[in-house]
Amino acid sequence: MIDRGPSAGEDVAGLIALLGGGVSRDLIDLAMTHRSFAYESGGMPTNERLEFLGDSVLGVVITEELYRRHPDLPEGQLAKLRAAIVNARALATVGRSIELGRFVKLGRGEQSSGGRDKPSIIADAVEAVIGAYYLDRGTEDTRTLVLRLFADALDDAESLGAGLDWKTSLQELAAERALGAPEYVVAESGPDHHKSFHAKVVLADTAVGEGRGFSKKEAEQLAAEQAWTALSATPSA
Repeated sequence: MIDRGPSAGEDVAGLIALLGGGVSRDLIDLAMTHRSFAYESGGMPTNERLEFLGDSVLGVVITEELYRRHPDLPEGQLAKLRAAIVNARALATVGRSIELGRFVKLGRGEQSSGGRDKPSIIADAVEAVIGAYYLDRGTEDTRTLVLRLFADALDDAESLGAGLDWKTSLQELAAERALGAPEYVVAESGPDHHKSFHAKVVLADTAVGEGRGFSKKEAEQLAAEQAWTALSATPSA
């Protein structure tokens, strides 16, 4: 078997075009450099510093936008809305909307285990792109980019239940309906380097939601979201 080594992904020129152009190729290239690629390529710089910066910039932009959009909401509610937008799953959704996985540089292990579609890798890359954009284009252009990429998430935030924690949201709703505590049944499949998980949530001896993910937590959250959505659409007795 031929060892093809780490995968550099597609040319970042395509990503720059998707972002609207006018941003440093070197910085975007760095933003796409996952630590697995850097390690297998001799210890080159990774996107982790840009990710750290982008996380802070993203938080400020989203917090300010929510503050402006919802002048009457208290701090606690604003925090819940922010949590519904700034989390790994939401970030991964944004990353997939611009096909970010195509451009990430991965080591051979991550490449073979489906790393181009792993929510954690895509989410980190989104933050790194925001960090790169901020360094090269400054505050206002970065704010414009973030609001464009997260437009749907901002519009949908109020309908996201408990936002980040669907399991808590489902537990609260089940208690209101006197259905008892949700129970989760999780099965795993696949080889160790590429496991997937299937979760089913049961209420009052009835399966009410299911989900699949690369981790037990992700699968349970997806199952809880499906169950919460279905239960919310059903009038209480």
